[in-house]
Amino acid sequence: MEANEAINVPNLSLKFFVILSRAFRSVNERVEEDVKGYGLNLTEFAVLELLYHKGDQPIQHIGKKVLLSSGSITYVVDKLEKKNFLLRKPCPKDRRVTWASITEEGKQFMDTVFPKHEEAIEEIVGGLTDSEKEEMMVLLKKLGFHAEKL
Repeated sequence: MEANEAINVPNLSLKFFVILSRAFRSVNERVEEDVKGYGLNLTEFAVLELLYHKGDQPIQHIGKKVLLSSGSITYVVDKLEKKNFLLRKPCPKDRRVTWASITEEGKQFMDTVFPKHEEAIEEIVGGLTDSEKEEMMVLLKKLGFHAEKL
């Protein structure tokens, strides 16, 4: 029996989790390096990318979309506002709601860096073929939905 065949079935889930975690960490570290080259951290880039592609967003909803707590989102919005990449706009219909809006400077910045970022992502995940990426996406969604139900 080869070493790969000797995997103890009860430990297979643990082994899978370790491999998944290490792969995510490696990919995430490369993505962080890319984003830092643009003078942003991952969270700032995620918020800016959301506004760039989806338009104005209520600040209260950004955290859910980029997986951040409300306290953290305020800090990130403050940092992006200081860089003149976004601005806050009061909601005319509900004074309790504030919208984040990408500025022209933020749009120009993303027009320049986003294509480079896309190329970096392509290289980072280039160890898989397109069909392997599609298969992996299906399986990871299945895993995520299962975990959410628990």
